[in-house]
Amino acid sequence: MSFVRLLFRTRFCGMAALLVALLAVLALTLGGCAGWFGGDPLRVSVAGIEPIESEGMEMRFNVKLRVQNPNESAVKFNGVSLDLDLNGKPFASGVSDQSGSVPRFGETVVNVPLTVPAFSAVRQAFAFAGAAQSGQIPYILRGKLAGGLIGTTRFVDQGTLSLPGPGAALP
Repeated sequence: MSFVRLLFRTRFCGMAALLVALLAVLALTLGGCAGWFGGDPLRVSVAGIEPIESEGMEMRFNVKLRVQNPNESAVKFNGVSLDLDLNGKPFASGVSDQSGSVPRFGETVVNVPLTVPAFSAVRQAFAFAGAAQSGQIPYILRGKLAGGLIGTTRFVDQGTLSLPGPGAALP
């Protein structure tokens, strides 16, 4: 009977030691990765919008995003995705296979072709008519820079767009 107890204790202690070792390796690995994810979020703003050739009734624009990196290490990317919501509803989206890097404490401009489907444009035209009293349209710009060493870097920019008042000249 003592042989069975000794065998059980040896196997149990061996498994417990293996479990403790695996947990220690996991904790050290996650601790090392924590430094990668502890940075500040990227700052993204629209630097420019240019119309590009459209198909059918849709509208297309080239959106220039200024991406600023306030961190101590560069952010590499190999693709960009962008979604624009106006007035709480999806308005436009776009993707680009552009690749590059945002240097440490630096910035870069990324180009993304953005498509506005015809139905989104019509829906927003009615929403703009309802918002004409306040003159403010809320927007949310969501995107991601894909790839790099630690994967996808997501960003969000939001605010309000001011509509010109009645009789105001457009720039």
